[in-house]
Amino acid sequence: MSRMNGLAAAALVALLATGTASAATPSHHPKVSMKKARATALARVPGGSVKSSELEHEKGKLVYSFDIAVAGKTGIDEVLVNAMNGKVISVKHETPAAENQEKIQEKAEPAKEPAKEPAKTGTH
Repeated sequence: MSRMNGLAAAALVALLATGTASAATPSHHPKVSMKKARATALARVPGGSVKSSELEHEKGKLVYSFDIAVAGKTGIDEVLVNAMNGKVISVKHETPAAENQEKIQEKAEPAKEPAKEPAKTGTH
């Protein structure tokens, strides 16, 4: 009986690991380098400098997100570049208030996700 429980537990761990890995990692690897996407983004915001960048899923697409600041201009310009084909998806200006709100939301989201994972594995 304990051997059967061990096999069932191993199978469950394998299933959870497979499901967790596919949900946690991007479904595709980027075809465009961060360096090339960065150059594309900077070309859309003349005189800008990249303050932060990341590879993320947004609206169902794998994208590079660049926050670009321009000296003498308040806020930042957020440029999204498709990580699969290198095309600019959007350029959006964010005021300092909107930028702060986005940071607050980003901090709140990761705190929710880890709380869910242990609950799933702890109940099995």
